[in-house]
Amino acid sequence: MSVNLDGNLSIDDLVTVARYGEEVNLGKEVEERVKRNRETLEGLVSSSEDPIYGVTTGFGDLVKEEIPRRDLQQLQVNLIRSHSAGVGEPLPDEVVRGIIALRANSLGMGYSGIRYRVVETLAELLNENVVPYVPKKGSLGASGDLIPLAHVASVLIGEGKATYGGELISGEEALKRAGIERLELQEKEGLALINGTQAMASEICLALFDGGKLLRYADIVGGMSTFMVGGNFSQYDSAIYDLRPYEGQKVVAKNFRALTGYDPEEYHPRNVQDPYSIRCIPQVHGSVRTALEHGEEIIRTEINSVTDNPLIFDDTDRVISGGNFHGEPVALAADYVKMALSELGSISERRMNRLVHPDLNGDLPDFLAKKPGTDSGLMMAQYTSAALASENKNLSFPSSTDSIPVSGDQEDHVSMGMNGANNLRQVVENVRDILAVELIGSCQAQEYNDFDLTPPLEKLYGRVREEIPPIGDDRELASLIDKAAKLLSDDELLEEFAREFGIA
Repeated sequence: MSVNLDGNLSIDDLVTVARYGEEVNLGKEVEERVKRNRETLEGLVSSSEDPIYGVTTGFGDLVKEEIPRRDLQQLQVNLIRSHSAGVGEPLPDEVVRGIIALRANSLGMGYSGIRYRVVETLAELLNENVVPYVPKKGSLGASGDLIPLAHVASVLIGEGKATYGGELISGEEALKRAGIERLELQEKEGLALINGTQAMASEICLALFDGGKLLRYADIVGGMSTFMVGGNFSQYDSAIYDLRPYEGQKVVAKNFRALTGYDPEEYHPRNVQDPYSIRCIPQVHGSVRTALEHGEEIIRTEINSVTDNPLIFDDTDRVISGGNFHGEPVALAADYVKMALSELGSISERRMNRLVHPDLNGDLPDFLAKKPGTDSGLMMAQYTSAALASENKNLSFPSSTDSIPVSGDQEDHVSMGMNGANNLRQVVENVRDILAVELIGSCQAQEYNDFDLTPPLEKLYGRVREEIPPIGDDRELASLIDKAAKLLSDDELLEEFAREFGIA
């Protein structure tokens, strides 16, 4: 079953195409509106004496330069070549596939004045799995993600580099092997291919998808830690959250009641009050849920928007220049989400600290070691957690508060959204590893507590022990953290927790 690129994409649709290689489809409606819009632009170019930005003029501060008609097609090719200026490691294949899908989705809405063949070729790249080589650095998120999108477009014209069949080759050779005809760009098409927010939007979509899973796992892992340190489960009583009724907090508290088996009629706490990293989990995790929901709302709008410039309106035969390419909406969303997820990692590291701390973990052995002193146990795993939590604090500095004018000050305020998106992706990876450490620690604590676990926690413990045995004598921990991190990417286990125990 293919995904339609018709202006109605969901985040899940994008992930299905970008990560799992689902084929895409362009419907008849897309073809008709793109062709109709192209006819309008061609009529305007041939009949209008007024300059049309990026079609009969130069770009950026070169808007004042009018281009002779004989050079209009060369103008578009030169644009792609000059803007392919990225540096650094390449973006992951899934991010690049997401970029292509989102650009095709936006162009297919029919306001960019391009030929239908351009959208078709983007879809062919996806369906034949030709993945352009796109350096991760260079975008200002201002006139869209000009540089990364130019690296994608360079492959469409048989230039640049791309991966095909697992091999990095020239763009020309990749098209040839895939049986895709290279584009001969016409008026407006180079500009349309690179004027958009699709690079940052692709990264943010994938990060939101993964962050949403980690948020649900954070409740489950945090529930195990709470159980292991003898937490006071009455702090998750629904009566508390009726008085401060943020929906995210209420959901988390409900999850914790299910995880811990809390029953107000029968429960007798072991202690009066827990530290904040235990007591305030609903407030912190719930706030992160709110932030991710806001990010999802923004990105759903963005991925189904027209972010090109200028725009062609065939119903009124007008060309209008504007600023829909500016990345501020998604830049701010990326900053908000990465700060929120950083907090998810921060509170997890504090829970891990309590599990291993000799003065804070009750009757558990120091650092959860079999023979404290001879063995270091999980002491160094908490070091790793602390290092990642600290890195996240630096990555979470809001990228959108910075701006450097470019293009002769024609583009004098930029969003820096791609920097925020890159940092967001790293924050997600770090949080996964932080939670992996806590997961190992909370299950190791059970080796010394031997509690009667609730059904959901018993399920979690059993699933972990399928991959990670109890730690006896000291051993190398990196591989265990990696296994735990992979478990925290397991969709099926989350579905089982939702179906069997109502964990949302």
